Amino acid sequence: MPSFSDQLRAEAQPLWDRIYRHPFLLEARDRRLPLEKFRFFLLQDFLYLEAFARAVAIALGKAPDGESVEALGKRVLTPIERPLHRQLLEQLEVTPEQLAGARHAPTCLAYTNHMLATAHQHGLGVTAAALLPCPWTYNDLDQVLGKIDHPILGPWADFYLQGMLKNSVAAWRGFVDHAAETAGPAEREAMRRVFLTSSRYELQFWDMAYTLEQWP
Repeated sequence: MPSFSDQLRAEAQPLWDRIYRHPFLLEARDRRLPLEKFRFFLLQDFLYLEAFARAVAIALGKAPDGESVEALGKRVLTPIERPLHRQLLEQLEVTPEQLAGARHAPTCLAYTNHMLATAHQHGLGVTAAALLPCPWTYNDLDQVLGKIDHPILGPWADFYLQGMLKNSVAAWRGFVDHAAETAGPAEREAMRRVFLTSSRYELQFWDMAYTLEQWP
């Protein structure tokens, strides 16, 4: 029988298929993506990852047992993408002052608020379901991007080719599946709802970067 996380992915698959066909990724693969759009993406993703870490920290405070505390503790540390982001942003001539002054685009703000609100309002299972689509969709980017011969896009693609998020995906799936084993119908529905919402935001995040989304 498929695990609960497998069931969630199956329901979200049409959204994920749209992600993997997104022009941002296809143009990056073909080295046609304007670096202005990639720079915008990196800045927003840098802000997103900070909120992700904060949501994990909130979840840590609600961990139901010592085993969960230990497992979550490994996920609280600065997301492993951030050092790479700093390196690439430096290559793109983004100064530390510009990075410190970066502000959330509308979609990034909505997505991060969704994660943080979920972490504040729910327990570990629902929070894990809200956080899982990010590492899971990115972990599969190697199948879309492949090897890119480019000084900036190449190291970014290599990160996923090397499977750097594999352990993160396994951990978050484990939290979701473990919680689902004892969750009632209402909690399982909440997990389903936030997982699909985060999957929609993942798709919108690529739209945001591709269109250089701005506040009106």
